[in-house]
Amino acid sequence: MTKTLRTVATALALAPLALSAPHLAAQNAGSGPTDTMMNEQVKEYDWVRPQADFVRRTVMIPMRDGKKLFTVIVFRKGTKDAPVLLSRTPYNADKATSRNRSQRIEEILPVMDAEFVNDGYIRVYQDVRGLDGSEGDYVMNRPLRGPLNPTKVDHATDAYDTIDWLVKNVKESNGKVGITGSSYLGFTSLMALVDPHPALKAAVPQSPMVDGWMGDDWFHNGAFRTFGFDYDLGQTAKKGGGSVPKGTGDEYTAYLEAGSAADYARTYGLLDLPVVRKVLEHPSYDAWWQGQAVDKLLAERKLTVPTMLVVGQWDQEDSYGAPAVYQALEKQDTANDMVSLVIGPWRHSQVNYEARALGPLTWEGDTGLQFRTRYMKPFLDCHLKTNPPQCATPPVLTYATGEDRWEVSQQWPAGNYTPLYLGANFGLSWTKPEAGSDSYVSDPAKPVPMLPRPIHMQGEEWRTWLVHDQRFVDGRPDVLSYTTSVLDKPVHIKGAPKVDLRAATTGRDSDFVVKLIDVYPQEDSANPTMAGYQLGIGIEIFRGRYVHGFSSPAPLEPGKTYAFQWSLPNVDHVFLPGHKIMVQVQSSLFPLYDRNPQSWVPSIMEAKAADYVKATETIHRGGDAASAVWLPVTQD
Repeated sequence: MTKTLRTVATALALAPLALSAPHLAAQNAGSGPTDTMMNEQVKEYDWVRPQADFVRRTVMIPMRDGKKLFTVIVFRKGTKDAPVLLSRTPYNADKATSRNRSQRIEEILPVMDAEFVNDGYIRVYQDVRGLDGSEGDYVMNRPLRGPLNPTKVDHATDAYDTIDWLVKNVKESNGKVGITGSSYLGFTSLMALVDPHPALKAAVPQSPMVDGWMGDDWFHNGAFRTFGFDYDLGQTAKKGGGSVPKGTGDEYTAYLEAGSAADYARTYGLLDLPVVRKVLEHPSYDAWWQGQAVDKLLAERKLTVPTMLVVGQWDQEDSYGAPAVYQALEKQDTANDMVSLVIGPWRHSQVNYEARALGPLTWEGDTGLQFRTRYMKPFLDCHLKTNPPQCATPPVLTYATGEDRWEVSQQWPAGNYTPLYLGANFGLSWTKPEAGSDSYVSDPAKPVPMLPRPIHMQGEEWRTWLVHDQRFVDGRPDVLSYTTSVLDKPVHIKGAPKVDLRAATTGRDSDFVVKLIDVYPQEDSANPTMAGYQLGIGIEIFRGRYVHGFSSPAPLEPGKTYAFQWSLPNVDHVFLPGHKIMVQVQSSLFPLYDRNPQSWVPSIMEAKAADYVKATETIHRGGDAASAVWLPVTQD
């Protein structure tokens, strides 16, 4: 190629490049090339592009006290005459509605929302007051207006004002609103039922926080749940929040070395958090706790909004709330069409995710999706759509673990309570045995762990701890294990098993933990993981000082036999032929629950090192002091 030809070829090749820079500058800036030293930070980038298949609006909705709450409204383009599904959250509404930075609506919203927005629902998430984008003061589990809250606002009024704004300002809406959400969002869903807005037509509270002392996040039957410290710090510290900075080692060791709950809080500066101080100042079931119990608040009012209450059978955080509200409201539901109860084979909040398995357990398909499509959405459709289908909501819907099937019942509990007695030679029997007793020494210096060590109360380990194989404590000298013979027919229970433990202690206080366990056959070549597995069906604690009443703690008289009575979580489970039923009894479940010093102290939260003493615990069986677990047995 000659020099001239090479020059022409080069010029032709560079021509598009020479033309592109001015063209780009003209397209984007309307003037010359971009200045090399121009500030490259821009004020904002809208990640929702014109090609998105959805509309995403952010608004600040005014409340009656003048504060404004950050709210995100999302719906598919072209939506009209649509029901609104609202969730009020402390977990950042902006992040909840931008799961992925995508142009597809199913990708930006949580997994559970797909079925709804794909059928014309408007999805709304709102930050509760004082958090993330919302104005105002944040009070965890803000009490209802009244003795504990002298202000004019609470979650009930905020929900009312929000719904009022939505039906007046979202032109794509049909004027009907439902509310849902899990855990804290379940709590805000329930609070919306207090003096509800007329446009609120349905509610699906899932694993709601209802009574933080009786059996949800903070205490269970008086025993303090230590994992709450991490939640407190993560929720209430504007800077530096997150988990307690105790390191990544064994939490069993961390809590044991710290001492009491108050000493642990002092060690890590948690007394600077008002929410921690409030809990430590109220160790018993006083008026402060009772005044916040949502089941009691709702029981005092007429239910006017159809409500579907949802909980997981192995909910490790809020197993108490949904069944408690159901029991409180079901009494006034004479037509059996206003309140329903759902119990699925789930951990906490797993209903909103893929739910094919829990730990080593596997189900017949995605049970979360099954529930949402077969039951939850039809329930909401029939109450929220402009031309609704007929309502056919089951009064009680449960999943029978063991036989893996959904079941419909007309009431709950659905079984007849039958005693399974603790007997001689660590057996269990359906008939009352002769009198006897078994003893063990409970040592607070060596509490029974909740899981094999090292223990970390977060992640998958925390989510699945209730279904962990209990063989790791079977055989400990401070754990008593009572077992039936091999079952020759199924035992199907539907309800909350009731514990009636007749026990005495040499101390002046004591905790008792009872576990109801399904013992699998020792051999299972088809599924070796489950061979000999000891599956916890229900695990619950009782703090002895409350034997005379939860609001009146008192020391125990050493050597005196007491009737300690409490309930295990609600279940629908089938103990299959070839399996055994086991009941374990122990006096600690650490570090989930703080240690009982077993001497008398006014507040266990403030116990000192010298207060922790060994005690001999005696479990009576048969005769006039027959310990038993009463099972809600149903005849299939």
